[in-house]
Amino acid sequence: MRTETLVTDRGFRLRAEVPETGWERARGLLGRDSLEPETALLLERARSIHTVGMRFDLGVAFLDAQLRVLHFVRVPPGRMLVRRRGARHVLELRPDVGLRAGDRVTRLGPGGRDPALGTARRFRALYFRGCPRVGGAGSPAPIV
Repeated sequence: MRTETLVTDRGFRLRAEVPETGWERARGLLGRDSLEPETALLLERARSIHTVGMRFDLGVAFLDAQLRVLHFVRVPPGRMLVRRRGARHVLELRPDVGLRAGDRVTRLGPGGRDPALGTARRFRALYFRGCPRVGGAGSPAPIV
């Protein structure tokens, strides 16, 4: 499983495990006695879940394609949740996190960095490769 950092609108940070194989996805959180306060499981392209075999209550957030919370519910062990209209992903976490419908979740990626920032840096490095730097020592000032 890969790990990503997620941040909610209210500034709550989660370390989300994201299954990459079918086996990891099928296993999910089974076999655990509890979840750490800042830990979650993000099931991409999932619209329904079950808690059969779980040992603790889960907080389940159904997310749309933009990672906005459509519905948040507390689910006891041994239940099945069917899909929600518009849901694209499911976030399983502790029920006391305090997510509500309408909240937005932002992915920061591995290491807690914003992936968009890395993309901008890569673009700048590739696009301006070989261009003379303007404004550095010994270079003419830019014309504005």
